[in-house]
Amino acid sequence: MRRILATSLLLSPLLLTAAAFASSPVIDASASTQAPRISTGVIPARLLHAASLTLPPAVAVTTPNDAEVVLKLNVDEQGKAQDVQVVRSINPAVDQRVVEAVRQFRWHPATLDKQAIPVELTLKVEVQH
Repeated sequence: MRRILATSLLLSPLLLTAAAFASSPVIDASASTQAPRISTGVIPARLLHAASLTLPPAVAVTTPNDAEVVLKLNVDEQGKAQDVQVVRSINPAVDQRVVEAVRQFRWHPATLDKQAIPVELTLKVEVQH
């Protein structure tokens, strides 16, 4: 028992020194001189131009009034619709025409810190006739 007590008394100053050394703060000169980065946040894309869509009479008759096609698309840095995909369909003939029209849409691109960035959007297109 005395050996354990003597050993612990001999090692305790070493442990205290190690703990004090481990807890001392390290000062990084380069980190303290840099200004904090401030973000303006993401500003969403805005629609600038929407292409018109006309349905042939045969397709319009079979399409319910106020039907919606839901699309998923990416708006790139130039404001063009890319990777347009139908999420909810009315019918293939209407979907195809809606996708063609949306590909012609022009957008003001989304921005992050005043830099244009690509964003993914979900777009609901209401088809009225």
